[in-house]
Amino acid sequence: MPRHGGAVEEGDRRHTSAAAPRMDERVTRLRERIDSLNLDLLRLLSERAEVAEGIGRLQTELGLSHYDPVREQSMLEALVEANRGPFSDAAVKSLFKQVFQASMQLEQDQDKTRYLTSRLTRHQDTVVEVRGVPVGGDHPPVLIAGPCAIESYEQLDAVAARLAARGVSLMRGGAFKPRTDPYSFQGLGLAGLRLGREISDAYGLGFVTEVMDAADVAACAEHADLLQVGARNMQNFTLLRAVARSGRPVMLKRGLSATIEEWVMAAEYLLAGGNEQVLLCERGIRTFERFTRNTLDVSAVALAKLETHLPVLVDVTHSGGRPDLLVPLTKAGLAAGADGVMIEVHPNPAVALSDNKQQIDFEAFDEYLDATMYHGRLSPGRTELYGAEG
Repeated sequence: MPRHGGAVEEGDRRHTSAAAPRMDERVTRLRERIDSLNLDLLRLLSERAEVAEGIGRLQTELGLSHYDPVREQSMLEALVEANRGPFSDAAVKSLFKQVFQASMQLEQDQDKTRYLTSRLTRHQDTVVEVRGVPVGGDHPPVLIAGPCAIESYEQLDAVAARLAARGVSLMRGGAFKPRTDPYSFQGLGLAGLRLGREISDAYGLGFVTEVMDAADVAACAEHADLLQVGARNMQNFTLLRAVARSGRPVMLKRGLSATIEEWVMAAEYLLAGGNEQVLLCERGIRTFERFTRNTLDVSAVALAKLETHLPVLVDVTHSGGRPDLLVPLTKAGLAAGADGVMIEVHPNPAVALSDNKQQIDFEAFDEYLDATMYHGRLSPGRTELYGAEG
């Protein structure tokens, strides 16, 4: 029985195989015709798109709108009148509206401003050099440290000595200070710039300072290696244009309530002004939160890296306003792809003339460096916090 049953099954399989219908040659020929028509349609659609792009360029040149509803309606009426089936008039309208829409998108893309900050314009990361220190790309993250404000020779000299001893290459220090209270310490001005340059040179450090007024750009550029445009001046367009012409790298801080787009467009002023050495700095934005001075927007770091080719830094001092948050905010910023960190260090924060509650002393700074393993190296893919010592 099993052998007989097996023979029947095998026979059934042979019978089924023999009975399987072959593709009718007429269907094959018609399918080949469809394939040929598809290619013809693609060629015609591409030709139509090229003509539409030409029209779009002329409309832009003449200052005319790209969308003409009367013209579109006229074309649809002509197509319906010429329609002999088998598509219904509604189907013809629907098909060609899709063609019109695709052509319009081409015209709009062609007319779109090619922003200098965009990765669509420049795919590779920009690397900014500040006194020989590369920032961005696959380079290890940098650390910019120093006092909120330059107060005296002794204060800045002590900070510079500590930074140099710990291998830090870039020192910040404000000579001009934007303060909410008009009666508070406003900085030493030009004397502060001179101190910053003198002491930075003595210890082989790059000097970073904020410029507040277009009238001060020349003096700041003469003394500093990196000019900072602060959060309150992010949309000071006169200052941005002047800084763009300074010949110095520029670090642009995000405004207190600025959107990411506004921040990037402010950077566009710098690049459009001829300065390609631009760094972005996320310093925290103003929210309803009261436990911190500001709120660090980690997503802004990631988005700025995705949308622009510019290096992005994180100011962990201003974003949290709390020394006990410096390490976790540093880790968060670097994990999101930041190319560096800015932190405020003072010999004795208790007597600092500005922002004394958020600055840290030398002992806390050493602990911060150890906790963040500053002297280690980040992997190029930013997939781990720090790698081997080096």
